[in-house]
Amino acid sequence: MSEILNKLSGQGVAIWLDDISRERLRSGNLEQLIREKNVVGVTSNPTIFAGALSKGDAYDQQLHDLAIRGVSVEEAVRAITAYDIRWACDVLRPVYDATGGVDGRVSLEVDPRLAHESEKTVAEARALWWMVDRPNLFIKIPATLEGLPAITQAISEGISVNVTLIFSLERYRAVMDAWLAGLEAAQAKGLNLATIESVASFFVSRVDSEIDKRLDKVGKPELKGQAGVANARLAYAAYEDVMNTERWQRLRAAGARPQRPLWASTGVKNPEYPDTLYVDQLVAPGTVNTMPEKTLDSTADHANITGDTVRPFYEDAWNTMAALKEAGVDYDDVVKVLEEEGVQKFEASWNELLESVSKNLVP
Repeated sequence: MSEILNKLSGQGVAIWLDDISRERLRSGNLEQLIREKNVVGVTSNPTIFAGALSKGDAYDQQLHDLAIRGVSVEEAVRAITAYDIRWACDVLRPVYDATGGVDGRVSLEVDPRLAHESEKTVAEARALWWMVDRPNLFIKIPATLEGLPAITQAISEGISVNVTLIFSLERYRAVMDAWLAGLEAAQAKGLNLATIESVASFFVSRVDSEIDKRLDKVGKPELKGQAGVANARLAYAAYEDVMNTERWQRLRAAGARPQRPLWASTGVKNPEYPDTLYVDQLVAPGTVNTMPEKTLDSTADHANITGDTVRPFYEDAWNTMAALKEAGVDYDDVVKVLEEEGVQKFEASWNELLESVSKNLVP
């Protein structure tokens, strides 16, 4: 095991792998990462599945069987993704048991084409929850305006939710409100709140990518590479605010557990930045950092874990955001663009996945 990863875990950061494939599962690689790289969870998304299906022969037999059965392309995609997620849930079940259900989680995303349709998103979440049928599953629901009521409804039914595609502080607060409302509704139904887990996936590197482009246009390159971390640090401050409310304290007393902030999009996109930037600078207790394997390897090799790098830097984060505003960066427009692009990218990957399955759905 890496001493650096042990140190990161010791700071209260859960290390999750942002990748899944059937080849990774059947080769035992995921089990190896759990043993050797402190991995305690897995996230997936349409882009990851599209990539996995395009490589090797791991899906050939199932595709053949699905073709013989004459299932639709959409149902074939559900069957293929649910198969991998169920397998990963089983691999991570010992972690789930050892952590009392906090970690050992695997995330499966609803069809991103439903991102602006609340009722259909809930229906899909129920279907996927039933198909995978594992207690350590997370259903990923995007934090669009239409996603908020879907989050509340899913939580109220006892479905554990990974809220994805969060970019703005305002939307993050709305996500936490939707989660709390779901827990309150679940409590009113008499559900066991301790079994309902949630994380809120706050995206990091994409914020820098978008804001850096705008800083180049206004001639302020000295501010580049700071927005993503500052935004995430202020998200953690918002999380702490909610954890201190009477509303949350009542739910916690009834057995509920926090909706942990999850740092997503932590692979560095600008090669000029340190490759562990979004790990080193976002260490805080009770968080999750979901990493592509390349970032995980870099972290294990040379990350600089020096303790809490979030809470002592709230003032710095506010100063950074103020400087960006003064430079002419429109934060509200940035996060709006990022959400729209995020949904579009996942829709494009989903369509790529459908096309790939359609081509290979041959008896």
